[in-house]
Amino acid sequence: MSKKAKSSKNTNLERRDLIKGLATVPVAGVFLVNLWRKMKRDATKKANLLSDLVQEKSAPNVVRSVSNSRHLNIGIIGYGGRGGHLVRGAGFATKGWTDTVYKNAQKNKLDKQFDTFMSQEDLNCSLVGVCDLFDNNAELGINASQNEIRPGGMPKNTATRYRTHEELLANDNIDAVIIATPDHWHAQITIDAAKAGKHVYCEKGMTRTFDEAIKVYDAVKETGITFQLGHQNRQVEANEKARQIYEQGLLGPVNLVELTTNRNSPWGAWYWGIHPDGNNKTIDWERFQQPSPNKLPWGNGKEALERFFRWRCWFDYGTGLSGDLLSHDFDTINQIMDIGIPKYVTSSGGIYHYTKENYPDIIGYDRDVPDVWNATFEYPERDLTLLYSASLSSSNPRGNRIMGHDATMQMGGQSGGGSIHGFVVTADELSTQYKDRLDSGIINPNYPIYTYSPGSKQIDGVTSATSRYFAQKGLLYTYREGKRVDPTHLHVKDWLDSIRDGSQPRCNIDVGFHEAVACAMATESYLKGRRIEWDPVNRKLI
Repeated sequence: MSKKAKSSKNTNLERRDLIKGLATVPVAGVFLVNLWRKMKRDATKKANLLSDLVQEKSAPNVVRSVSNSRHLNIGIIGYGGRGGHLVRGAGFATKGWTDTVYKNAQKNKLDKQFDTFMSQEDLNCSLVGVCDLFDNNAELGINASQNEIRPGGMPKNTATRYRTHEELLANDNIDAVIIATPDHWHAQITIDAAKAGKHVYCEKGMTRTFDEAIKVYDAVKETGITFQLGHQNRQVEANEKARQIYEQGLLGPVNLVELTTNRNSPWGAWYWGIHPDGNNKTIDWERFQQPSPNKLPWGNGKEALERFFRWRCWFDYGTGLSGDLLSHDFDTINQIMDIGIPKYVTSSGGIYHYTKENYPDIIGYDRDVPDVWNATFEYPERDLTLLYSASLSSSNPRGNRIMGHDATMQMGGQSGGGSIHGFVVTADELSTQYKDRLDSGIINPNYPIYTYSPGSKQIDGVTSATSRYFAQKGLLYTYREGKRVDPTHLHVKDWLDSIRDGSQPRCNIDVGFHEAVACAMATESYLKGRRIEWDPVNRKLI
């Protein structure tokens, strides 16, 4: 008899002797015998599920060294809240921001904002140009370029303020630009930048309209610039792991995907604060509304200020739920499943909650962007339907689901597997692929067959409703080898790395075009009250 066989026999005898011995103890014996059996069953289930179902793959190598790389000069066009975050991703923050988050970290050790910023990689770039139509924002951008509290220490250069994007683009020393203006300016600035030979990072949604999406796509392709669309979810490790699960066929045939967005606050409905310094001297109102289809005189300034600071509430400047929130979730599913542009889209909704009657102290002028909205995306060639539903008057964390014949993947929400941006996979009780395991009891359809909870085991200091929302979507931070990293930083780095080595970034113009067309179809359906069809041959909406 081999040593291995003898060892196994001895172990089995020891187990039998142990169980017999425990059985002689009236109460404790029964408990411990049952506990032993449960532990053995759990170990068997874990071995069967994790070893032969999931083929573990290493995460893609997205960390490329920038040491000794070509130095790049960048400009920011639109230094608002999101613009400021993107510039921090490049390594530049205002003195006010670094002072605040440093103090917060001293008060609360769970607050990781300062550590996350200071530990990010120096991207070997300089912020040399700032353009914003609000003087206060432009001054903040200049301040960020000068602040020596940053990953790379003392900045190599400081920024110049430009009044228009054309003036900034005329600077031959600027290699690339980040565009974080309201959506109605995205197309024109991107096209102008491409023609000027500047590489572009454009915040989502890519464009306000379908026609603009076609023009931007063509301009990027014709000029050959490096284009990155601002979906930092492309850097979230949970999405890459979810893609592996889907590609391995562990969900079986997928015919339905459900995406959801719930927020329940005026801020979540884009009723952002109106800056006390905003007036017709500090804001270039005429320039702001230049690309919008409907022009509004400054008048007494009240409506103009509300539109300027809360622009997402009007179709003149954005697309509301479509371009702001759906776009993130759509791109996540496109990242996991490569769904591309749908054949048909239908959408509906309305303004049900955020009215002047309900919020007289906050709302001065009626919005035209809905606060409850639903969209159906149909892919008949893939036997797939994607459903999106959103409410801005409920914070119920429903999460997103990819529903297959054999298993369902739940991302975020109440079944998030213990992680705010992880996922769980649960077998369907009528699965064909897992029938034998279900019949034998190895798989219980009431419990996950796979759970992915990324990152550190530490409790995080995310407390505000705003931060929790973005954290649940995986947009606030992700992890690399257990280390917390801002996905916005990784996404900016991916863009700059691609400029240097001539590769394509993760959310390049091709996948960005998918998002732009899908979201434009959903917006058009709502505005026209009918189903919209994509004609890929003629690149038209029908």
